[in-house]
Amino acid sequence: MNTKELTRLVLKKEQLYILDVRNEDDFNDWKIEGESVEIINIPYFELLDGVDPALDKVPQDKKVLVVCAKEGSSKFVADQLVEAGRSHVFYLQGGMKAWSEHLEPVKIGDLKNGGSIYQFIRIGKGCLSYFVMSNGEAAIVDTPRMTDDIERFASEHHVQIKHTMDTHLHADHISGGKKLAEKASATYWLPSKDATEVTFDFAKLEENQVIQVGDTEINIQPIYSPGHTIGSTSLLIDEKYLLTGDILFVESIGRPDLAGKAEDWVGDLRDTLYNRYRHLSNELIVLPAHFGKVTELGHDGTVSARLGDLYQHNPGLNITDEAEFREVVTNHLPPQPNAYQEIRQTNMGKIYPSEEEQREMEIGPNRCAVHDN
Repeated sequence: MNTKELTRLVLKKEQLYILDVRNEDDFNDWKIEGESVEIINIPYFELLDGVDPALDKVPQDKKVLVVCAKEGSSKFVADQLVEAGRSHVFYLQGGMKAWSEHLEPVKIGDLKNGGSIYQFIRIGKGCLSYFVMSNGEAAIVDTPRMTDDIERFASEHHVQIKHTMDTHLHADHISGGKKLAEKASATYWLPSKDATEVTFDFAKLEENQVIQVGDTEINIQPIYSPGHTIGSTSLLIDEKYLLTGDILFVESIGRPDLAGKAEDWVGDLRDTLYNRYRHLSNELIVLPAHFGKVTELGHDGTVSARLGDLYQHNPGLNITDEAEFREVVTNHLPPQPNAYQEIRQTNMGKIYPSEEEQREMEIGPNRCAVHDN
């Protein structure tokens, strides 16, 4: 089973039983999740002498997927299960490494003067990117490292990539924005307050600018919204969609500590969430840069929510006491993302890890939200 087939099963909420044969620590840190997914962990070394320990636990009447880190171990175990008489058994091609990199484009909607916006769901890591197209031109927001998939999508839709932009300096994944801009002869935008240590040229993504895509006046309006980082900038598209980066998620809010400045930035975070966003229309559709749990996926597979609804139901937007808010977002945070310091250095252009090193750096969940425990 390839990652695209697995993604479709998860998004359609079809029943699937997963046998994960990685070691227990890796499994507990990060696993495949889905509303209709059942999953157990039996480390590979426990199955080397035979799959008997798994036969009592693996159902006979369900589709079974065996998963490991890279593929080899899961293929071996799947073959053993078939030899033991089980059917409907699959292994995941490329393992969890491939799962971490799969991108699934899902249409968010049409834009009022023509064009459309797509959400690229990196389902294995919880990262979200956006593809805005109009009249033969496109802008990509929070571009993933896997730029070939984005280029292929642009070619299929006969659009030229004119802009790439990052809502902030990322700490959980390596940005493909600069690389894609160079390949497409496009402009790369980055908030200047996040770029004081960046070693390359970029266009300054600052408040009150209008970045036009196509000839139908689909405007991308930056809104300065610090807190996750000092330069975090939201994007208002078509006066309907609010791309919040890592400031606001569907079920949580952004953490302020990934640059080591939680105490300095917690006030900015509260001001953005409780003041700046409060002045925006409740009817805006929030499109975040991440999701932490599969429960944030909607019935159509997209991750989005009406801003007014988030002010009613998102726990991070309902902490009335400022001292309590400060305590929650500075002292009760989940573990930090894997290799987050090295990822920040890469995104600044200070280090240049190989492709395989970049894959290893990105393995694991994003953990950009306060409530991603």
